[in-house]
Amino acid sequence: MEGHTVAAKRWNRLAAGPAGRHIQPIVPDNTSDSRLRAVLGPTNTGKTHLAIERLCGHSSGAIGFPLRLLAREVYEKVCAIKGRDNVALITGEERIEPKNARWLLCTVEAMPTNADLAFIGIDEAQLCGDRERGHIFTDRLLHARGRDETMILGSSTMEPMVKALIPDADIVSRPRFSTLSHSGAKKLSRVPPRSAIVAFSAEQVYAVAEMLRRFRGGAAVVMGALSPQTRNAQVALYQSGEVDYLVATDAIGMGLNLDIDHVAFAGLSKFDGQRQRRLTHAEMAQIAGRAGRHQRDGTFGALTEDGDVWW
Repeated sequence: MEGHTVAAKRWNRLAAGPAGRHIQPIVPDNTSDSRLRAVLGPTNTGKTHLAIERLCGHSSGAIGFPLRLLAREVYEKVCAIKGRDNVALITGEERIEPKNARWLLCTVEAMPTNADLAFIGIDEAQLCGDRERGHIFTDRLLHARGRDETMILGSSTMEPMVKALIPDADIVSRPRFSTLSHSGAKKLSRVPPRSAIVAFSAEQVYAVAEMLRRFRGGAAVVMGALSPQTRNAQVALYQSGEVDYLVATDAIGMGLNLDIDHVAFAGLSKFDGQRQRRLTHAEMAQIAGRAGRHQRDGTFGALTEDGDVWW
C-alpha cells in the first residue's frame, strides 16, 4: 500500500501539468464495472490493431491517440469497416463529425470526456510521464472508461504504474514477433531502401531529405509542422512505394504503422521544450522498434558522414 501511495503522489505531480496549474489531486476511478485491460509491450506487437478490432466489435467507442496523423490513419481503417457516416475524426486540426457517428478516433486531448460509449481506448499511455502532455494522459488513464470495455495500450515499462494506480486492471503482455537488430553505422548513400531516417529538427529533416533526393531519387517528409493534407500525402507517397525513403521527426515512434525495414538515427539528442538533451533508452527503443512489421525482421543504426557518426 505504501508503494501505491508513493506512485500515486508521483503521478499526481505529473498531472499538475507543465505550469503546475492543476492542484486538485487525481483519485483513481476504480468504481466502474467495465472490463479494464492494459495491453503492454514493445512497438510492433499489434496493440493498436487489437484496439481497432475491439472498437469495431462494440456498438460505440473512442480511441485516443498521441498523434493527429495516427488518428487519421486509424480513422480511414475504421471508415472502411463501419462507413464514413458512422465514424468521426476529432483532433486539434481536423473535425469530421457526422451526425450519427458512433465510433470516434481522436487525439487524447480531444477525446470526449463525458460521452456514454461502450468502448474506450488510450494509445501510447506511457506518455503519462511526458513533461508537457503527461497530465492529459494521466487524467485519461485514471478517469476515461468505456461502458463495457476500457483498453490501455502502452510500453511494458508502464506495468508498475498500472499496478499501482489501477490495480483492478488485467495486464496483458504482447511479445514482439520479429527480431530487431543493430546494423551499425552507414553513410546516407548506403542506407537501404524502405528506410526511415529520424532527425530531431526541421532543418535536419529537410537537409537529409534534400540529400536523398539528389542521389537516391526522392524521399517523403513527415513532421508535425506540416498541414494534415501534406502529411497524409507524404505518408501515402512512401507507403505506395513511389519513394523508398522517409525522413521524419521522432513522431514516427508514436505508433505510425508504416512499412519500414530499417531505422537510421541522424542524431541522439533533441530539444524537449526546455533544453537540448540526449534521448532516453526508452525513446530510442520506441523509435527503433518501428523497423520491421509483425513477423518481418527489422534493423536500426546510425548515420555517418565522412566516417563520423552524425551525433
